[in-house]
Amino acid sequence: MSAMNGVVTAPKGKAGQKWLMVLVVAGLSASVLLPLIQLFSKAFYDKNGLFVGWDNFITYFSTPALSQSLHNTLYISSMTTAIAVSLAFLFAYALTRSGIRGKGFYRAVALLPLFAPTMMHGIALTYLFGNQGLVTTGIFGLLPFQWDVDLYGPVGIVLAEIVYVFPQAYLILAVSLAFADYQLYEAADTLGAGHVRKLMTVTLPGVKYGIVSACFVCFTLSFTDFGAPKVVGGQFSVLATDLYKQVIGQQNMTMGATVGLLLIIPALVAFIVDRIVERKQHAAVTAKSKEYRIKANGWRDLFYTVVCLGVSGFLLLLMATVVLASFIQVWPYNLDFSLVHYDFSNVAGEGIEPLWNSIVVAVLTAVIGTCVTFVAAYAIEKSQVWKGLRQAGYFLSILPLALPGLVIGLAYIFFFNNPANPLHGLYGSLWILILANVIHFFAVGFITATTALKKLDPEFEQAAESMGIGQMKLFWRVTVPVCMPAIIEMLVYFFINAMVTISAVVFLYAADFKLASVSIVNMDDAGDIAPAAAMSVLIVVLNIIARAGAEWISTRLRKRTARTEQEKGQVA
Repeated sequence: MSAMNGVVTAPKGKAGQKWLMVLVVAGLSASVLLPLIQLFSKAFYDKNGLFVGWDNFITYFSTPALSQSLHNTLYISSMTTAIAVSLAFLFAYALTRSGIRGKGFYRAVALLPLFAPTMMHGIALTYLFGNQGLVTTGIFGLLPFQWDVDLYGPVGIVLAEIVYVFPQAYLILAVSLAFADYQLYEAADTLGAGHVRKLMTVTLPGVKYGIVSACFVCFTLSFTDFGAPKVVGGQFSVLATDLYKQVIGQQNMTMGATVGLLLIIPALVAFIVDRIVERKQHAAVTAKSKEYRIKANGWRDLFYTVVCLGVSGFLLLLMATVVLASFIQVWPYNLDFSLVHYDFSNVAGEGIEPLWNSIVVAVLTAVIGTCVTFVAAYAIEKSQVWKGLRQAGYFLSILPLALPGLVIGLAYIFFFNNPANPLHGLYGSLWILILANVIHFFAVGFITATTALKKLDPEFEQAAESMGIGQMKLFWRVTVPVCMPAIIEMLVYFFINAMVTISAVVFLYAADFKLASVSIVNMDDAGDIAPAAAMSVLIVVLNIIARAGAEWISTRLRKRTARTEQEKGQVA
């Protein structure tokens, strides 16, 4: 504060912070909170707009075909979580606590599913285990055995969901297992504890919060996923496909809102519990801790080599199957090599245009999403005004973590398709797709930016204020350059997810502006499986290029930073 002629005035920086906080909270309210309120209210009205209270929910649970979907979804999510987390734990343990070779290769393979639409996993399973699949037919009779896994139903959905959620579970558990105090293991050895005893009393308690977090993430992702059940679900209905049928198939928007509320409840519960668990975490490694040492153990390394080879082999098999299928003339009758499936002009996907549309949307999502998210994180983390408003902004920023893409899409229909809404002009345009993507993936980008901003020394702001340097100049000269690695990660995160998502945009795209992920669903519905595989391959290639480009830029930045520090040291 400064005083002049007896009048107390606020510094310009404080006024700017206030306006920025108001803008951030207002923007998040308009794009997150208000659409959700609109969605919730619709669930308590009938088709004619009359208030009916809980009648829609009573109708849902009293209709066996509909209520069975909830039971099916819980079953799928529970099975997926149990299997995926178990495999991810073994995989992460192998890469952090064993001496196996090829760890870099295994890490890269484990992350491959992140670059693919979830429909691609279902397509790969169809070519392997479908009615004319390689495994089902014994590679067209060349093998002495055949294996029909009854793919179309719960088996297929669980297999596809395991592939979908495995990378997320692995990343969480790998971080948890990477930190350990070796003194605990030395004490256990001194007391004569065996391998199983150390696992139960030292290892698992040390990573219990990571396991809980991985379980909630896997459960939520599989509970709300739409792509895999759409491709290999068959007649086995789940909540996500029910919501799609109610909105797209029957135009029953009120029942769609009802299903949307049911879809969000477990995700919201998982989100709240995960936040509580995160607060209870304590430092696993202190200044007195000893770094974990991997002892030589041939049998252990052999076991985990088999585990990693099995998991990586299956993931690579799925990827290779889709790539191969995209180049086969007519599966399984004409196995000649052909590029015919990369000509999308004669299939339900409506040509190559959806891919270009997806690239445009993904690039704009990446640029706009990164800018908006970073500025919002900066305002909430660095401003010193209106604590209550900052807390509200933080809550609205992480709330999208608990929102399935289908729920965001449906909420946007109710909110933006209202002529009385000043933002009605966004509906049916390119910009509502970008907004839906930005909000869908906002929370992860926000947490990434906040983590980077927390590492900045507060003395930067204090020094700038004492020297009369404005907040804007400090932001561009110091904050952005220091946080550039995080900004690059946010850019590639938004781009990749915007390319592969289907749930957030399936309700919002215009008839003349389809996206690649939507075209894959349309081609699958029309029986054009090979072109759908080809489109999936193109998306994966683009995403890998984006990831490789980000790694190249990050490497250049690290080298330049190291060179600058070295030059400063020489001058000193």
